[in-house]
Order: sequence, then structure tokens, then C-alpha cells
Amino acid sequence: MTADVTDGATASGAAAPDPDEAQRAIEYCYEQGWSDGLPLVPVSAPLLDQFLATTSKDPDEIIGSLEQVGRDVNVRTAAINAAMAGCKPEYFPVVLAAFEALMRERAARGGGFQSTSGPSPLIVVNGPIRHELGFNTKGGAFGPGFRPNATIPRAIGLIVRNAFGVHPHVLEQATQGLPGRWQVCIAENEEESPWEPFAENGGVTGGASAVSATLTRTMEFVDNRHTPNHEDVLRDLQDTISRVGSQIFPLSGVALVLCPEHAQMFAAAGMSKADVQNWLLERCGRTGAELSSMGKAEVARKGFGGEYEGDEAFHKFLGGPTSIPVIVAGAKNAAISMVVRIFGEWSGTAVGVGEKK
Repeated sequence: MTADVTDGATASGAAAPDPDEAQRAIEYCYEQGWSDGLPLVPVSAPLLDQFLATTSKDPDEIIGSLEQVGRDVNVRTAAINAAMAGCKPEYFPVVLAAFEALMRERAARGGGFQSTSGPSPLIVVNGPIRHELGFNTKGGAFGPGFRPNATIPRAIGLIVRNAFGVHPHVLEQATQGLPGRWQVCIAENEEESPWEPFAENGGVTGGASAVSATLTRTMEFVDNRHTPNHEDVLRDLQDTISRVGSQIFPLSGVALVLCPEHAQMFAAAGMSKADVQNWLLERCGRTGAELSSMGKAEVARKGFGGEYEGDEAFHKFLGGPTSIPVIVAGAKNAAISMVVRIFGEWSGTAVGVGEKK
């Protein structure tokens, strides 16, 4: 590759792009303050037109607002940021669906992007679009290596930065924040899931392409490959969910991202998603004594109407099914699942991916 660039031609014989000119364009983007710290793709008018051609929306249509900062984002601005993030034009309808899904989240509209927790969006893709665009649907679901999984959440981060003006140390006030804050986009492993696609839980049925999204606070492995008993795994999940470190309000939410082995184990025991949710809803929590011993007595007081009801009173952490959405992702090569702490509560809705013009 180095020889080709030096010689001014590609392997196909075509003239190679000028790397010095590309570098100048990249540095220009840095100088404008548009970057999240990584190099951006410079956007030409023809490239922008390719993005806008993938949607029937008007370029000037407002697709999101943050009232507290007095800023809006329109389709054109979203397209520019998606292009800068490294998306292909055909990814843009997914970017729009993901952004709409986030704008349905009360926490995202109400200050989540500026929070001291520094929450990260969790974006979940369902339907044929997963394979059409080359999403990773199996191993390394939360990791790097696949362009749509990596660039679509980055596009959302750039929109929040450049359209809403949420910059670190200014409107973004994360105390420490999360690693990979704008990097979490998973495609559900529908082929190895024993249950309905996650988008159906959000109202998009019939196997259509759809995106769901929410804000998250932390992510924690549950590695349980040692037992054939599904209740052992449920108790392991219960223990992880009931950890009090991130508990600052009486009720919280978690997304349960199950590996295929765990999901199939539950299904083989006759459990639906709702059964898994209900089992955990009843059991995840701590007694007043446990909360007090861990420095979270105030959580117990908030949970019982401002009055402490005794050491033995059990404080449930989860409020209902939308407090614990269940997703199947990853490879069937080790029984490792993920508990993802939700910032606020999932809206319970999915957004269909729009059609081209």
C-alpha cells in the first residue's frame, strides 16, 4: 500500500488520492472543533447529496431538539455528521431511526447527554437491514471491527456535539463518563434467539427493520458457563442486577443482553422473555439493612415514601417490564451475558427504518 501511494497510483492503475490534501482537510475539521478526538471524513457537497438521497425527509426538517439549550437538529445537519463519522450513505436511514429512538427517551431529551454520569446510548438493530448493511450479529457484539456498528453510534455522538453543542467540560458534565460512550450499537442475533425479535417488544412487528435505543450507565459481565440449571443463571443475574453501586434512586432499569446459550437455556425450561423479566422483577433488590450497610440508606428511605420501614423491608429495584428489556446478542461460544444499567427507563418503543426515495 505504501508503494502504491508513493508511486501516485493504486493497484488498479487509477491515480491515488493526494494524502497531503486529505491530511489538510482532516486537520481543518479538527480546527473547527467538530471532532470527537478522532479523525473525521471531510464532507463534499456531492457526498452530502448521496446521504440526503437515502431518505424522503426534507433536509430542513427538524428531527430533534434540546429545549434546555435552545438547539435543534435538522436532517441536513444529521447527514453531515453521519458522513463525518465514516458512515456510508446507505447507513443514514438507520442513523435517523436511531436518533429518533433516542429522542423518544425522556432521559435523553431531559439532560442525559449533559449528565454527570456521562451515559452512553445503547442502539439495537433488528430485521433484514442487519445483513443488508453488514452489521455484526454474532461474536464481539459490543466490540469493534464492523463499520456500521462503529460509525452509526459515532454519528449520534457527533450530532449531539455539533448540533446540540454538548462538548466536554462545557455542556457535558460527566464526572468520569463511560469508555466507548458513542460506540455501542449491537445487531440482535435473531437467528439464534429462541424468542421474538426485540423490535417486536417495541411495537415494530412482521420482521421489519427497526432500531431501538436508550441511555445506559454501566455494563457488567455475567459469566456463567458452569451450570446446566437455568435457575442458577437467573440467580447469578439477580445478584448482578442487585449490586447497589449505581443505585441512586429507588427504582432503576437494566437491559438484559443475553448470549444465545443463556437465552436458549431459559427457553428450553419453558420460559418466555416475560417469564425471565417477572422472575427478576420479584427478586432483584436489597433489604433496608443491606442498603444501610452499603452506605445507601437514603435509597431505602426514598423507596419507602421518605420513612424508613425497618431493616427487614425488601426494596425492589425494578419497576416493570420496560425496566428490564431482554435482548439476545453475541456468539454461541461461551455462556457470557451482559447486564446493562439503564439511565432512566426505556421508552418501550422501536422505530422502523425509513424507505428510500
